Amino acid sequence: QVQLVESGGGLVQPGGSLRLSCAASGMTSRINALDWYRQAPGKQREPVAVITSGGSAKYADSVRGRFTMSRDNAKNTVYLQMNSLKPEDTAVYYCHAKHRYSGLDLWGQGTQVTVSS
Repeated sequence: QVQLVESGGGLVQPGGSLRLSCAASGMTSRINALDWYRQAPGKQREPVAVITSGGSAKYADSVRGRFTMSRDNAKNTVYLQMNSLKPEDTAVYYCHAKHRYSGLDLWGQGTQVTVSS
């Protein structure tokens, strides 16, 4: 079993910043790298910052230059630094990992980010 737990969401004004964290616990050797998705109201879940097969980070066009993903491998934790936030960034942000052997997608419970004045 692997557990993914996000934290750091909240309400922020446009132009503000937030840093999300996702900590993985349990049998973490069975998952590939952690990355980030989001789901806005009435929309499908979409990738925000994902790890490619080559191991590099790929950002959605809408967040490139504003969001940065980083990781602390010793803590099995991934971060998403979000700067210059816009109202359209409002969504539930999910931590994601793919099971190394089954290919199953694993998700955290999500953390709400609301960008509003």
